[in-house]
Amino acid sequence: MREVRVTVPALAKLKRAGRKIAMLTAYDYPFARILDEAGIDVLLVGDSLGTCVQGRETTLPVLLDEIVYHCGMVSRAARRALVVGDMPFGSYHRSLEAARDSACQLVKEGGAHSVKLEGGERMADRIEAIVRLDIPVMGHVGLTPQSVHRMGGYRVQGRGPCSREQVFRDARAVQEAGAFSVVLEGVPAELGTEITQELRIPTIGIGAGPNCDGQVLVMHDLLGLGEDPPPRFARQYLSLSEVVGRAVRMYAEDVRESKFPADHESY
Repeated sequence: MREVRVTVPALAKLKRAGRKIAMLTAYDYPFARILDEAGIDVLLVGDSLGTCVQGRETTLPVLLDEIVYHCGMVSRAARRALVVGDMPFGSYHRSLEAARDSACQLVKEGGAHSVKLEGGERMADRIEAIVRLDIPVMGHVGLTPQSVHRMGGYRVQGRGPCSREQVFRDARAVQEAGAFSVVLEGVPAELGTEITQELRIPTIGIGAGPNCDGQVLVMHDLLGLGEDPPPRFARQYLSLSEVVGRAVRMYAEDVRESKFPADHESY
C-alpha cells in the first residue's frame, strides 16, 4: 500500500504535535528511492551538489538547470517525502521576476513540491513573490553558504548580540513573508531553541542544536562519502567509501585473475 505523501500542512502538524522532522539531501534516483523508502520526511535537492557531486570548492557555481536536472531524478523516486528544490546563487537575487521564474522552473520542470532560498530580511520580498504563485517556500537563515565571501568563510552566526538579533530578525522576516519552514544553519544551540519556540513555522536545524523542530544533513556526510571528515555538526553513520572501495577492489582482482565472469554469469 502506498504511503501517504508528506505535505507542507503535514509538517506544520508535526511541529504542533512536537514530533521531529527528518530531512536529508538527495541528488539522484537510486539514493532518493532508498531514503524515501527508509522514511525520510523531506528530501532536499541542495545546491550542495556543487561540493558533494561536482567536486567544486563552493556552491556558488551551481546552475539552476543543474538543480532542475537533479530534482527530476529525486522527484521521480520520492513516493512519500516532500521534495524541496534549492534555488542556487543568482537564480533569485537579481529581481522578483527572476525569483518567480526560477521557482516555477523548479516545480514545472524539476517536479519539486517546494523551493528553498537563502536570506532573511533582504530576501523577504522574494519569498513573498514566490508564495503568491502558490509555490511553498522554505527559508534559510544563519550561516548561508551562498554568502560565504561576505561572511569570510563558513562561520557560525549569532554569537554576538548584534549578530544574534540579526538572525532572529531574519527568521521572523522569513515567517512573515509566508515561508512554510526555515532552515537554521550554524547558530548556537541556545539561539536555535529560542527561535524554534517563537516561530509558528517548523525550524530545521543543521548545526543549530537539538531543539529545532527537525534536522537536516547532507547525505554524503551521513554516509561517509565525502573526501574530508564531516563537519562538527554532522554525524557519520557509515563509511560507505570504505564499503564501496572494498567491493571495487574485489571486482578488479577477480577480473585480473579471470574469476569474473564465472560460467553461471556467462551466456
